[in-house]
Amino acid sequence: MSQWSLIYENFDPAQEMRREALCTLGNGYFATRGAAPEADANGGHYPGTYLAGGYNRLVSQVAGREVENEDLVNMPNWLPLTFRIVGGEWFDLHRVDILAYRQELDLKQGVLLRSLRFKDGQGRVTRLASRCLVHMQQPHLAALETTLTAENWSGRIEIRSALDGRVVNDGVARYRGLGNRHLELLETRTLDAETLFLRVRTNQSRIEVVQAAATRLWDNDQPLSCERQTLVEPGFIGQLIALDIAEETPLSIEKIISLHSSKDRAMSECGREAQESIMRAGRFRDLLQSHVLAWGHLWGRFDMGIGMNGPEPGPPTVLVLRLHIFHLLQTVSLHIMDLDAGVPARGLHGEAYRGHVFWDELFIFPFLNLRVPEITRALLMYRYRRLDAARAAARKAGYDGAMYPWQSGSDGREETQRLHFNPKSGRWNPDKSYLQRHVNAAIAYNIWQYFQVTQDMEFLSFYGAIMMLEIARFWASIATYNEELERYEILGVMGPDEYHDAYPDSERPGLDNSAYTNLMAVWVLCRALEVLELLPQERRQELSETLALRPEELARWGDVSRRMRVVFHGDGIISQFERYDRLQEFDWEGYRKKYGDIQRLDRVLDAEGDTPNRYQVSKQADVLMLFYLFSSEELSALFKRLDYPFGYDTIPKNIDYYLKRTSHGSTLSRVTHSWVLARSDREVSWRLFAEALMSDVEDIQDGTTPEGIHLGAMASTVDMMQRAYTGVEAREGVLWLNPQLPKTIDSLCMHIHYRNKSLTITVSGDVLKVEVAGVSSEAIKIGFKNDIYELRHGQTKEFTL
Repeated sequence: MSQWSLIYENFDPAQEMRREALCTLGNGYFATRGAAPEADANGGHYPGTYLAGGYNRLVSQVAGREVENEDLVNMPNWLPLTFRIVGGEWFDLHRVDILAYRQELDLKQGVLLRSLRFKDGQGRVTRLASRCLVHMQQPHLAALETTLTAENWSGRIEIRSALDGRVVNDGVARYRGLGNRHLELLETRTLDAETLFLRVRTNQSRIEVVQAAATRLWDNDQPLSCERQTLVEPGFIGQLIALDIAEETPLSIEKIISLHSSKDRAMSECGREAQESIMRAGRFRDLLQSHVLAWGHLWGRFDMGIGMNGPEPGPPTVLVLRLHIFHLLQTVSLHIMDLDAGVPARGLHGEAYRGHVFWDELFIFPFLNLRVPEITRALLMYRYRRLDAARAAARKAGYDGAMYPWQSGSDGREETQRLHFNPKSGRWNPDKSYLQRHVNAAIAYNIWQYFQVTQDMEFLSFYGAIMMLEIARFWASIATYNEELERYEILGVMGPDEYHDAYPDSERPGLDNSAYTNLMAVWVLCRALEVLELLPQERRQELSETLALRPEELARWGDVSRRMRVVFHGDGIISQFERYDRLQEFDWEGYRKKYGDIQRLDRVLDAEGDTPNRYQVSKQADVLMLFYLFSSEELSALFKRLDYPFGYDTIPKNIDYYLKRTSHGSTLSRVTHSWVLARSDREVSWRLFAEALMSDVEDIQDGTTPEGIHLGAMASTVDMMQRAYTGVEAREGVLWLNPQLPKTIDSLCMHIHYRNKSLTITVSGDVLKVEVAGVSSEAIKIGFKNDIYELRHGQTKEFTL
């Protein structure tokens, strides 16, 4: 494989759905899975098109009760394009003799290519080559070019091009049986002899989506005249195009589509916009040129130069990292800055998690902050616009401030389903994951990190501060005072682990004194008090009056932040939650022998009638998330504030303890563990990183990738290169650098953005070089080891490692 192309040299029906997810094309406004244009949704294929923020709710009957779920809607399929020789069958790869096959996702140009050669039952050999793109410069356009060449025959063929609005949400097996018909047909018609028009509407959220598709045939630069017949069915409109094809004379078919919705800005009506867009679109080659240019600009900002030490046994690390950047940018491109959309945990690549927004921003934003922080700002505004919903949720639960949902969709209400299906046991179980209140801390952390990198005081003053203050108010409210211990506690929540949602044999949901939750609450309270000091006097006064912040309330924040309880057990081991050490040790070796892959240990135990609540097991990093998010200096300051002892040897002890007890049932887990081991055990760190890198490429969770890629894991592997191995940390007005490359990496070069300055950071051998560019003459502070240096535009500084 090259370092710029994901290539498949064979047709493997069993792997098609995974490849469709990995070959998804998108531009931040919408994305389309990499399905073949002739493929229908069946057991081996799943075409899907998803609009950013395109949600709809349906009510289903589950276990005798009504359950409402909100889904990211599978929008009409614009891909359908197939052909047949008159009198023969429609082209189907499963029914021909494949003589050659190649599928390539060209990451540099953002194009999906397919070339194949096949023989039908009558011995006729045909070549097919296709190129597909979802336009990165013009977000409402996509295009497909298919070239057919008859090798040893001539004759009449029929081509069928269509827009299919009969689609349903059926891409996740465990959701089947629930309501999945989100679209209602409003209109189908032809705009002219070549152009189809389809208008649908989501049946609850009332989002109108319009697609217009122009299909044109070419012999080189000459348009071909042909017979056309319109095909209309409920929810479907197509064209049947007939013409003669000559031996060894290529026939080019171009299908250009426009997609608009009623959520768009700067328009009169989405149907009118779709018509105008398709009329202005031009030919495939013109769209390709501007599309490639846009991708070139993105790669200029986001690519990294990585030199590897020697050949690699599997897919090149650089290729997979670029694949991860590619899918991140297809989900949250520059276009998302004008949209009210969050970051779906599984991208715009499938229907897993129903397209909901979780805490994965925590792993995604750091990469964006140092490249195009304006994207982070826009995505934080998604949270700001849902502040009132978070306030209402807090009040309903009996708390103050804002309580953001664990799963968010259209309007910020809690979208976590209360029942969850286990495919191993076949049972619906209660889902208590909504108790992961730590999503509130993640949002505050994201705001603060964005500010540290950008010093965007305008955003902090008018948007970020109010969210942080309301989140701090929530943490102070949920904390209860234990007079006997003279400590504050947070009871009845879940940590990031997710395997533990209650104590064994307890009817009460949740756990007490989750270390991660409690310490994050302390951190948020400290930062909220600091934010008040940072704000200009006038704005601080306005916010204090608007939020009715009283001196006694702020005093409570300070008290809670100094007296929060953290439970320890053993020799400096931070208890994941209170009484964690009383749980049974787990027979890891026995279960691995019995089941092999036990990443999803929760499902294995449930199928046995057991529960992880009884054991010292974790799905993913929990306590160790603290070492992922904070430097040892920051953690030391937190524990000192709480008057708990914290020696630096606490970190390796905890890493060793919890690493032995983690199944890595989440794709986020390995990269977190890799991060915390990056300096103490580089060999194990790299092994875990390499496994995380392959999460989706090799579908290491055995069937989850076809339902959508894991965007948080993808972004965090790239961030490992950007921050963990370079030691980049934005803290207290200083950009700290402390590189330590793994032995497998020879050199690393990257371009980042920090406080209105463009920096080129190069690590090679024992030299770290920092070059600064930018229009401002103001200096930035660079920290290396224990020293701080000021650098201005045009200056370069080298450090010896």
